[in-house]
Amino acid sequence: MIAEELINHMIPPLKPKDSAKKARLWMEELRCNQLPVVEDEKFLGLVSEDLIFEANDAEKSVADFDLIGKRCVVYGSSHFYDVIKIASDNSVQMVGVLNNQEKYIGVITVQDTITSFAQSAAIQIPGGILVLSMNQIDYSLAEISRLIEENNAKILSSSIKEDELDPSKLKLTLKVNRLDLTPIVATLERFGYKIIARFQETKVLDEEKGKIDMLLKYLDI
Repeated sequence: MIAEELINHMIPPLKPKDSAKKARLWMEELRCNQLPVVEDEKFLGLVSEDLIFEANDAEKSVADFDLIGKRCVVYGSSHFYDVIKIASDNSVQMVGVLNNQEKYIGVITVQDTITSFAQSAAIQIPGGILVLSMNQIDYSLAEISRLIEENNAKILSSSIKEDELDPSKLKLTLKVNRLDLTPIVATLERFGYKIIARFQETKVLDEEKGKIDMLLKYLDI
């Protein structure tokens, strides 16, 4: 799913000339504590509830605040993973969206992105999970995918991160559309891949959905 499809059209942007009082009223109505600030279709950043409380001046204009998240933007064609990364890296709750002409077209909240993730096919479709460890130089998702497909299975989702204990290695987490992972594991190990974790119980899907439901409840979505 691309960013443009996740724009929350219920969240309007503030103008620099708007007052802190107006910003607080909008935040209360929308049940959020950050709002985008836009001027002439240019994203300027976010004003937060904390900034307003610290100033303690309801008539102060938004332009007088040191806005946060000034570079927290993605393009409409960006993947929704980019939204989560930018929001996480900058500790913000929403990210501005620009078109190809660098003009502001809306905002995406972290809550909306997580909701979309929870509804994605990778979560809804039953399957098993594998975690592989490998040298960075040996990583090839195309090769791994080929080996998995030889067992009449497909990769539903994948994520990769650097090994915390050894920067030269990677940890690759795969979800495949098979609950019985035995033949897949055998094939991967035959080709030298190291499997460090596997989850193939039939309850995996319910556990995944349960954890996401708890996260969404915590975020009060």
